[in-house]
Amino acid sequence: MTTLVPRRTTTAAALGLVGALVLAACANPTDGGTAEVAATPGNETKINISPDQNRVTTGKVDSIAAEVPERIRRRGTLELVASSGSAAPLTFYATDNRTVIGVEPDIAHLVADVLGLKAHLNTVSWENIFVGLDSAKYDAGLSNITVTEERKEKYDFATYREDNLAFEARKGSGLKVTGPQDVAGKTVAVGSGTNQEKLLVEWSAENKKAGRKPVDIKYYQSDSDTYLALQSGRIDLYLGPNPTAAYHAATTGRTEVVGTYSGAGARLQGLIAATTKKDSGLAEPLADALNHIIDNGTYAKVLKRWGLSGEAVTRSEINPPGLPKTGS
Repeated sequence: MTTLVPRRTTTAAALGLVGALVLAACANPTDGGTAEVAATPGNETKINISPDQNRVTTGKVDSIAAEVPERIRRRGTLELVASSGSAAPLTFYATDNRTVIGVEPDIAHLVADVLGLKAHLNTVSWENIFVGLDSAKYDAGLSNITVTEERKEKYDFATYREDNLAFEARKGSGLKVTGPQDVAGKTVAVGSGTNQEKLLVEWSAENKKAGRKPVDIKYYQSDSDTYLALQSGRIDLYLGPNPTAAYHAATTGRTEVVGTYSGAGARLQGLIAATTKKDSGLAEPLADALNHIIDNGTYAKVLKRWGLSGEAVTRSEINPPGLPKTGS
């Protein structure tokens, strides 16, 4: 694998139990639908999981809005897409089981505010995000999409959050994951077509090469199926986004995060980005809008309200180094 230079804008370790999301309690149905979260231990805050979101907003910036391709400006809406399979606190349904909420929708609405457009959020299956971007049905995806070198061949990226992955196990399992050797011979669930899957496949191959047992990789149709398999002992671990794993562990009390890893591998901090079709003309205005909300403080407010302050970036970058291709 080619040695990669660590990003200058982040300091998160690639391995270790990094607490990008710390949660303190379950949702409380008696107070209107809230959950307690904390960006740092001992600093708890309640987040709103009801349909009445009262989102953070910001104003239009004419100079940035003018960068948006004319066809989108004429339409007046920014067609955004996220995965219907996401989970709290990324993209999920409010207590009415209908209203889409989370950190991704909040950032999407802020970006649309800056661009003077109305955010229209579409939720589809993971693979249909990219089908829709390819056909120009959607302008951009904001769905915990990791920058990878392979994806950069078809898409442009404007980064807005660090990407950390987590291994989740049954509480009290005694498992700890710090590298490939810790998952040798283990049964691990992962989402198909994700960068988590790519990393897990590479770890399994590394184990085989070292004479250890490969990983028994499993795929499930939904998070509920995955967690049922985890609780029943049919799988040992689930590898997914750190924010959702930490949220699930804290709000159920039945699982725990037993290891974390950068979404871009051991030598590079992974990054989450707004994703557009290659050369669509949207990457620059999206990055400029993201940098504007970083500068004016509304970005920090959004991350704080969802307990994700630990995954903040200092600047949005267009097409930075991403998860390397297999064998590179």
